[in-house]
Amino acid sequence: MPALLDLIRPHQWLKNGFVLAGLVFSQRWGDPELLRAVLMAFAAFCFTASVVYIVNDWRDRAQDAQHPTKRRRPLASGTVAPRQAVAVGALLAALAVAAAWDNAALQVLLALYVISNLGYSWGLKHVPVVDVFIIASGFMLRLLAGTAAVGIPPSRWLLLTGLFVALFLGFAKRRAETQHDEASRRAVMKHYPPALLDTFVASTMTAAVLTYGLFATSPESLLQHGERLVYTVPVVAFGMLRYTYRVHLGHGEDVSRDLLRDPWILGALTVWLAVFLV
Repeated sequence: MPALLDLIRPHQWLKNGFVLAGLVFSQRWGDPELLRAVLMAFAAFCFTASVVYIVNDWRDRAQDAQHPTKRRRPLASGTVAPRQAVAVGALLAALAVAAAWDNAALQVLLALYVISNLGYSWGLKHVPVVDVFIIASGFMLRLLAGTAAVGIPPSRWLLLTGLFVALFLGFAKRRAETQHDEASRRAVMKHYPPALLDTFVASTMTAAVLTYGLFATSPESLLQHGERLVYTVPVVAFGMLRYTYRVHLGHGEDVSRDLLRDPWILGALTVWLAVFLV
């Protein structure tokens, strides 16, 4: 069971929090039907993401077995047999289909997510910049799934903020990987000198904070939320700067784990929720 959990990587489901953004910013979580629709979309993306991880690990199992750290993955190490992985993947795929059964828009978004990730695994992960944009597209599809489930058009500033946050996390991940030894780096890293990645991280972080500020002060946001979001702009800036600091300490390769390990980032998230909700 621990090996199977490691195979489906449930800690990575934290990324699917982007699906909840539409419900949170619409402030309609008191509607049971909308809450159900969003939670079903969240579950569908969780199951689909795990299927993608299984497919990737199955395809790369021989290569991962020669890698200094990836050789510990269940398929590469042999703790999970390929047929077991296929069975688990089929079950999760069936659960994803069931969760999205009555939502045509969600089905399209999930299909796009699978196609983009298969393209990433089958070669696009070796193309610099394209690789990170594909990672970012996954976050944007999650965001669109959440707004589609709520039935509201997403704010243009919220979409731009989501895009730049996703690009920031993607380039921060690549920056963290530059601190690996040569043998454990992925092939695309030879095209990413640290100075270039520092520029990418700084520019996407700046764009994310700027677009979030524009979102917080937009007329539609002020009409719906009052001035609450305005007070969260410094909190967002602090959280992103703190995350950048941790990247330069060697963290940031696993976004889901690193976001939960830093008490200051968790504190910033708590303050954001307190200001927004209260």
